[in-house]
Amino acid sequence: MNSLDHKIDFAALISVEKANPNGDPLNGNRPRQNFDGYGEISDVAIKRKIRNRLIDMGEKVFVQSNDKKVDGFKSLKDRADAVDELKELSKGKSKDPDKFAEIAAKEWIDVRSFGQVFAFKGQDISVGVRGPVSIHTATSIDPIDINSMQITKSVNSVTGDKKGSDTMGMKHRVNFGLYLVKGSINVQLAEKTNFTEEDANKIKEALQTLFENDASSARPDGSMAVEKLYWWTHSSKLGQYPSAKVHRSLHVHSKVDNPNSVEDYEIKLEMLDGLKVEELIDGL
Repeated sequence: MNSLDHKIDFAALISVEKANPNGDPLNGNRPRQNFDGYGEISDVAIKRKIRNRLIDMGEKVFVQSNDKKVDGFKSLKDRADAVDELKELSKGKSKDPDKFAEIAAKEWIDVRSFGQVFAFKGQDISVGVRGPVSIHTATSIDPIDINSMQITKSVNSVTGDKKGSDTMGMKHRVNFGLYLVKGSINVQLAEKTNFTEEDANKIKEALQTLFENDASSARPDGSMAVEKLYWWTHSSKLGQYPSAKVHRSLHVHSKVDNPNSVEDYEIKLEMLDGLKVEELIDGL
C-alpha cells in the first residue's frame, strides 16, 4: 500500500471531571499545571493512550506499557530481538541502519507513526526513526482548580501480631477542565516510514475512543471524554495552509466566569477555503 500523499491536521477537545488527567510524579502526582495555572496533559501520556487503543484494535505495537503487555516480552530489546531480521541487522558485518528502520516501521504501527530510537546494550548500531505523527501537549482552555484529599490505608500489608499503623497519602483531582490537544501528520516523514492512509484512519479511530479501557482510581470511567475531534485533510503534500493557521481556526471560549461543563463553552470553527474538515464527535 502506498504511503500517505496529503497532509493532515487534527485537534481534539477533552473534558475532565473530578479526575487527575496526568499526574506529575515530581510534584506529588498533582495534575500537571503550567506557571499560569493552566492544566496540561503531556504528549507522552496522549501517545501512550493512543498506543493502548491500537493494541485493543489488534495492531502490533512496539512500546507497550507494563499493564498493557500482550506478547509476553519483558523489554523493548527482547521485543526487537524477536524479529530475526532486526537481530541480524543489529550486529557484526550485517548492520544496516536504514534497512533496520524500514523493517521496524513495517513491523509496528507506533514506530511508523511516532518514530522510535533503537539503542540497546549489546547492539552494534543505534537507529533513530522519525515518525510523521506529531502531537502537542494538551492545555486547558482556562486555568484549572485542583482539589486535594487526604487518604489513609488502614489494613495490614503483611500478617503480624498487631494492627499496623495507618498509612497517609494524598489524592488530587481537577474539578472540571476542557483541554485542547493539537496534532499533525507530515507527508515527507510518512513516505520514509511508509505510513499509509489506513494508518491515519487508525490514529483517527484511536483518538475518538482515547479513554476506552483507560479507567483507574485517578480517572474513573466517564470522568474523561473526547468531546469533539476535528480532522483537516489537505489536498497536497505540503498542505494549503500552515498547521498553526489550521489549529488557530478553532476558537474555544468560556461563556461564564467559572465553567463546570462543556456547555459553558462556545466552540466555533472558522472555515478555510478549499480545506476539508470533519467534525467527528459531538458530545454536546
